[in-house]
Amino acid sequence: MKTLKTQVAIIGAGPSGLLLGQLLHNAGIDTLILERQTPDYVRGRIRAGVLEQGMVELLRQAGVGQRMDAEGLVHGGFELALEGRRVHIDLRAMTGGKTVMIYGQTDVTRDLMAARQIAGAMTIYEAQNVVPHGMKTDEAFVTFEKDGETYRLDCDYIAGCDGFHGVARQSIPAESLKVFERVYPFGWLGILADTPPVHDELVYARHERGFALCSMRSATRTRYYLQVPADEQVENWSDQRFWDELKCRLPGALAESLVTGPSIEKSIAPLRSFVAEPMQYGRMFLVGDAAHIVPPTGAKGLNLAASDVSTLFNILLKVYREGRVDLLEKYSEVCLRRVWKAERFSWWMTSMLHRFDDHDAFSQRITESELAYFVDSEAGRKTIAENYVGLPYEAIE
Repeated sequence: MKTLKTQVAIIGAGPSGLLLGQLLHNAGIDTLILERQTPDYVRGRIRAGVLEQGMVELLRQAGVGQRMDAEGLVHGGFELALEGRRVHIDLRAMTGGKTVMIYGQTDVTRDLMAARQIAGAMTIYEAQNVVPHGMKTDEAFVTFEKDGETYRLDCDYIAGCDGFHGVARQSIPAESLKVFERVYPFGWLGILADTPPVHDELVYARHERGFALCSMRSATRTRYYLQVPADEQVENWSDQRFWDELKCRLPGALAESLVTGPSIEKSIAPLRSFVAEPMQYGRMFLVGDAAHIVPPTGAKGLNLAASDVSTLFNILLKVYREGRVDLLEKYSEVCLRRVWKAERFSWWMTSMLHRFDDHDAFSQRITESELAYFVDSEAGRKTIAENYVGLPYEAIE
């Protein structure tokens, strides 16, 4: 068995692992990232595209914001289409000038991968049978296999950035975790197309036939979603059927201006809310989807991962520079305060905008009334806006 050594071992080369690695590398803290997939697979994942202001600033802090600032689309608001009625949520006006950035997760990942390569920091792709060990001891390490060889990676700390199905959370004894979960009875059918956006801001549509979202990746590439049953098959949806259904769920003026075209990618994503507590087991820290999942309605998944990264980075910075090991045990507590607020907002947006077949007439009226209260009240719109742009990151003292 060959032995390697680093200060922070990072499992997972998605955006959270890469961002944590870049921040630590820039601070002079050694990292090694293990990823079970190939670089092309990681680069090819199609995911979120709405970045909170906090994540935008964190990417700039990591030195990887140049292309984002040049090509990303700054949005100062978004639109709710409620059974044909259109309501504008003015983010800038409601939050003291805060905005969001439209910049795809694929592009974030590419930028971070390029920066890590330029920095000469090590990422081992196609690492098999990755297993964390000794998390509750002073000698944490990770074993893995690569090209038929077995390796031992000695480290001070382990960051589990390997997603919902990754090994990090699964390596924690079940009795040490408390899991909270809600699985929704529908999914999102999404397509990517090289067509101009139907509107200059995102549109979240509530309709009796189900939810729809008009999103974008750039001024020439769009991402559209439809609520479909959880057991729906993507093969049942031709491009034409998708476009026809989307037009049905949009207000007339938007439907008429919708530009259609062949899909580049088409997939169905299930929706769930999930939190595992605590987000730490000894010297291993769970980051992002490894610890929590939100339905995408509130655009919080990638952004929550970024806030976890910020918290862990700032704690480790104080550990290595000031010897503040007392801060390590605060990681989960700090992260979960923000996680649960984002879970609440994502659940609320999902509950307000989707069609639930099991809702009785009373529940339906209550939902309509609550949504009407929020959009017709300045205080309500402000609550939506401040959650959408992202709640502030908690300082590490």
